[in-house]
Amino acid sequence: MSEITEKPVIGITMGDYNGIGPEVILKALHNNQMNRICTPVVYGSMKVLNRYRALSDMKDWQLTGAQSAETANPKLTNVITCFNDQATEVEPGKVTPEAGKAAFECLKRGVEDLKAGKIAALVTAPINKKNIQSDDFAFPGHTEYLADAFGVKENLMFMISEDLRVAVVTGHIPLAEVSAVLTRDKITKKISLLTQSLRNDFGIRKPRIAVLGLNPHAGEDGLLGSEDAQIIRPAVQDLQNKGQLVFGPMPADGFFGTQQYKKYDAVLAMYHDQGLIPFKTIAFEEGVNFTAGMVAVRTSPDHGTAYDIAGKNQASEVSMLHAIYAAIDIAKNRAEQQNLEKNALKKQDLRAILKGDDSKSGR
Repeated sequence: MSEITEKPVIGITMGDYNGIGPEVILKALHNNQMNRICTPVVYGSMKVLNRYRALSDMKDWQLTGAQSAETANPKLTNVITCFNDQATEVEPGKVTPEAGKAAFECLKRGVEDLKAGKIAALVTAPINKKNIQSDDFAFPGHTEYLADAFGVKENLMFMISEDLRVAVVTGHIPLAEVSAVLTRDKITKKISLLTQSLRNDFGIRKPRIAVLGLNPHAGEDGLLGSEDAQIIRPAVQDLQNKGQLVFGPMPADGFFGTQQYKKYDAVLAMYHDQGLIPFKTIAFEEGVNFTAGMVAVRTSPDHGTAYDIAGKNQASEVSMLHAIYAAIDIAKNRAEQQNLEKNALKKQDLRAILKGDDSKSGR
């Protein structure tokens, strides 16, 4: 079992090999600079990565093959080949069924190791949500696949950067379905997951959370829709009554336009584009997609496959770098929180023993 130490083992899935995933991974790990803070294990293909290494002018830097995460060399960039790549033809910018199948095999192996505790966290490079579909992968994206793999009913798509954190109530569903699935209970659960993540994953003890409205002007007191007044506001008020620093619903346009987000530790948007459009406008280069509410840590860059620039040595590795940094930081924060909780329990046991109450000490 991989320990969360000073150098945690971080898994990285290659994604669609005809997109920019392999390139940004290589650029992020170039010359083993990342090995100072973690041991990277890439779930992919040595053949494919060497092809992109040549296209990105990194011929002077070598990768090393590994049979498993347990045997990874802490001083080098390790590659676990997850599919038969002998007949693989790299075609940057093209959507092929072979690339989709390979992306799934890499993801599957990475998730298996994550579940087994062989890696401290998993960073996923972009997939094509269409060509990866199969009998084994019938999900809208990474988040839903991971939730199913870990048996998690409720999770949270959480976009994070240094200056802005945005979560969404509804993720990869059509806009026409958003209103129908919004409920007071669902919003409350998402805020609960968001609060827990801010505390355990980011070390924010008393987080301030802004909740966006669904309709223009947050419904304009019912004139532009009833969801804000009848669903969102009551959920917020319930949490406020419990002492939580939750505010809203707030009109999304003015909220971002006047930079009110700087006053809060996180923002909860009602649907995908409401949160991700402003997030990517403000923090695209350094943005990270984090799946909160999971027992394991998973992050990814906030961009897609970018087929138009694949293989041209034009892709920026900044978001991938931040995704790896975030995975390391969150894994360590969780480990520290768990240690604090264990020590707190020990103190409680000691107090119980000193008082002569063996039943509370578990004896």
